[in-house]
Amino acid sequence: MTTLVTRSPEETEKAGADFAKLVKPGDIVALTGTLGSGKTRFVAGVCTALGAGGHFGSPTFTLINEYPAGTLTVVHADMYRISSRAEVAEVGLLEYFRAPYVCFIEWAEHVLDLLPQGHYLMTFEHCGSETERRITIREPGEGAS
Repeated sequence: MTTLVTRSPEETEKAGADFAKLVKPGDIVALTGTLGSGKTRFVAGVCTALGAGGHFGSPTFTLINEYPAGTLTVVHADMYRISSRAEVAEVGLLEYFRAPYVCFIEWAEHVLDLLPQGHYLMTFEHCGSETERRITIREPGEGAS
């Protein structure tokens, strides 16, 4: 398990850019944490580092955004508004759990039981100052602690 502390939105994006070096097609990254804890900024950093173009906002209303980035596609999903397993199936989230996709799921606590083993689990927390964040990363194969 790895714990990072970022002190600004830009540092959170940089942490995402650094994490982008680790991901490969087929990876699933479950993001948990409260509103404004840095999940979207982190994903924006990943997208930028992988060479995806566009504006990387929260998919709260669209539920799923796709960002082509070379040989893979970053999928940014938001499960905040999902209230049933039928809705998960309806939006097609499970279809992204394979190459060429790298799937980042905000509010993943709503769907953790549907994720295959071997996914990353990240927890984002407010700490210290208004802009300081703690990011805890559990890599695939690490048990929950």
